[in-house]
Amino acid sequence: MRKRIKIVLTVEQRKELERFTTTGSHNVHLVNRAKIILALDTSEGRHAATQENIAKIIGVSRQAVVDARNAFIAASSTKDFLKRKKSENPPVEPKITGEVEARIVALACSEVPQGYAKWTLRLLAGKAVELQYIDEISHMSVSRVLKKHNLSLI
Repeated sequence: MRKRIKIVLTVEQRKELERFTTTGSHNVHLVNRAKIILALDTSEGRHAATQENIAKIIGVSRQAVVDARNAFIAASSTKDFLKRKKSENPPVEPKITGEVEARIVALACSEVPQGYAKWTLRLLAGKAVELQYIDEISHMSVSRVLKKHNLSLI
């Protein structure tokens, strides 16, 4: 059986966590993490609440309690623990750029191909790929582009 490491806060750490949970405007996730650590604190003769009770009181999962505890133990300082983690992956660039949108809108306003009575979303999507405006696009994405520009195919 694994031995649990108890959370024993210094007076300064406890004050910092209490101040974080009661003052200012902070991310709810971080406030909950601070509340979890305060509930797990065994300093000055305090008894730590069970993980299940903490989860129920704060309104998080039991795994969130375990994760917060592990993150606190791994953090180099209370300040680091109370910071949002930077994303490891950069944001993904949107495939549909303004230029592609403009071309799809222009295409929707153009003459319908021979043999068709009107433009359909699937026809527009296929034509946009055929004309190499974009590598691939769904009819639903075409629908969102047209809706964004207040256009309808009716």
